[in-house]
Amino acid sequence: MTARHAAPRTPPTPRAHWVLLLLGMVLLLALLTLDGYAHHAIGTGTAARGAAGGGAPEQVTGGGPVIRTDGGATRSRRMPARTVALTFDDGPDPVWTPLILDALRRNGAHATFFVVGARVNEHPELVRRILAEGHELGVHTYTHVDLATVPAAQADLELSLTQSAIAGATGTRTALFRPPYSSQPDALDAAGWRVVRGAGADGYLTVLADQDTRDWSRPGVDAIVTAATPRSPGAGAVVLLHDAGGDRSQTVAALGRLLPALTGQGYRFITVSAGLGDPATPAQPAPEAAQVSGGALRVAQTIAGVLAGALSVFLTVAMVLSVLRLLVQVWCTRVHRRRISRAGREGSREPVWTPVSVIVPAYNESANIAATVRSLLDTTHPALEVVVVDDGSSDGTADIVEALNLPGVIVVRQNNAGKPAALNTGLRHARHDILVMVDGDTVFESSTITRLIQPFADPGVGAISGNTKVGNRRGILGRWQHLEYVIGFNLDRRMFDVAECMPTVPGAIGAFRREVLTDVGGVSDATLAEDTDLTMAVCRAGWRVVYVEDARAWTEAPATLGQLWRQRHRWCYGTLQAMWKHRRALVERGQAGKLGRRGIGYLVLFQLVLPLLAPAVDVYGLYGLVFGDPVQTGLVLGGLVALQLGTAAYALRLDRESFGPLWALPLQQVVYRQLMYLVVVQSVVTAVLGARLRWHRMHRTGEAGAALTARRP
Repeated sequence: MTARHAAPRTPPTPRAHWVLLLLGMVLLLALLTLDGYAHHAIGTGTAARGAAGGGAPEQVTGGGPVIRTDGGATRSRRMPARTVALTFDDGPDPVWTPLILDALRRNGAHATFFVVGARVNEHPELVRRILAEGHELGVHTYTHVDLATVPAAQADLELSLTQSAIAGATGTRTALFRPPYSSQPDALDAAGWRVVRGAGADGYLTVLADQDTRDWSRPGVDAIVTAATPRSPGAGAVVLLHDAGGDRSQTVAALGRLLPALTGQGYRFITVSAGLGDPATPAQPAPEAAQVSGGALRVAQTIAGVLAGALSVFLTVAMVLSVLRLLVQVWCTRVHRRRISRAGREGSREPVWTPVSVIVPAYNESANIAATVRSLLDTTHPALEVVVVDDGSSDGTADIVEALNLPGVIVVRQNNAGKPAALNTGLRHARHDILVMVDGDTVFESSTITRLIQPFADPGVGAISGNTKVGNRRGILGRWQHLEYVIGFNLDRRMFDVAECMPTVPGAIGAFRREVLTDVGGVSDATLAEDTDLTMAVCRAGWRVVYVEDARAWTEAPATLGQLWRQRHRWCYGTLQAMWKHRRALVERGQAGKLGRRGIGYLVLFQLVLPLLAPAVDVYGLYGLVFGDPVQTGLVLGGLVALQLGTAAYALRLDRESFGPLWALPLQQVVYRQLMYLVVVQSVVTAVLGARLRWHRMHRTGEAGAALTARRP
């Protein structure tokens, strides 16, 4: 697809969507970061416990489990006699929290639940049930991080986010706080005491425990009951249990024995606040702003979780599809080569020596046109004419051809009307029934035309694609395009040949029967990808389209990123137009159905859907490298690059090309791949907005002809 002729100017495509795309990518990264933070994938901290500073005072380590440090004074309190404050950490959990609530309700008991903010956002209905049944809430951080190992700013954020989550779910706030990984007051070290004092400065009442059941280790029901029972008869206690973080079946079973046993001994089970009798301690209504921000946090975390899960699934699916695509390409390539080898050995058909007309549409191709025409005449085919259609060039293209004064060359001049019109003009002036279409920047090897037309020995073949090679491949951009042509275009064409669903015969090198072009009404100007449009029309008319790998044409690829962008944008947009124009092929039968369900289906999946989602996957990969497991992410990305290297090496071997450019392939992932994805995004936006593109002319240097000359012995 190399049409570059001029056409009337049209309104420029709106550019504001690039700002929206960038903002969307930033927002996606922010949401992924939130999801990673909420699920403890990032922000765990590295500081060691026991940092410098004084330890907890003796009045704390030897005092009660409820500690207040605000107002410059330190005070600790215990539960009253025969009063047990059951406390549950790490929830809410969708399995175990309801079972524990049921056990408490059956025994008329109340408890205090120290909740993790991220889990509050995941299960707000459970938090509301906790309050509705007379229990109370405490802050247990947002991600269950050890606050003694993180910076003070992150510690404050953990408490603030948890309060927001509680406010968003229940409309209340709490003054109770318990640090994760805490136990009894006598276990407080210097780092733990710093956390308690920091929370106290923010107005929190820290609740540790008199008795730690260690139920998280699942020591057995008997051991949990024993550990939860007050050590002194009639004494009060704050008991540490868990309603999340693993299998809590032993905890539930222990409550079934502990509650009725102690109730029978005259114990009451109440909340920490009720036991203290402090009117400032119970939950208070949260400000409306806090409730709104809490609700927004919950929505953001939910969306982030869905996106992270979806991207993880998509990345897996994309990898599987990429591997399957490679396996299918390799299998089809082997089948294609066996067919060619078998046909060569059997020699079942007579060689095709039918006269050929070569049509060369040209618009301002002065740099290449002489080399193009000379290469066409330097052919092993015995009967050939060349029709050069100058489509209103302003650089003397037609004059250059006429000055060559070569036999068998016809020059036709017309006002600028676009490449499809130039091809149709050439079709009217051509004398022969086999037509080869060549771009004005392309040069042929001497055997190309002869090899290209041989499949016409099969009367069912209506069109033939040759093998397009990049001539100007010296720079990094040229190497990237060379690899793209060899890997993507030509491996795909071998696959399309075997599957009988070729969607594109490239404008640089393609052969057609005249009756086929007459059958489809010539070359249409309804799309910007006239070669794809024409090929799809040929398939839908019931003709086979095949690929000849050793019919090589050397073309000049864009030399700058700007030229590449304009060319690929037009290609992609034109392909979208062609797919939409021929969408009925999806439900048609025969050759048209093969094109629709195989060819167009393949294009939709691998050239539209996956590239559209690829930027999000790149953000997900960046997130994984920075915030996730860099080793795992690096192995996945490295595996993809290794897969691409293997594919590239195989494709280069098939085309008898040097492996030298392979070093540029990993670098291709940094710039080139993203550019191609953005081309798809831009094309889809252009199509949705209803904007139209104009033809773009590419600056020529004549390197394609020079490259072929240098390769000849």
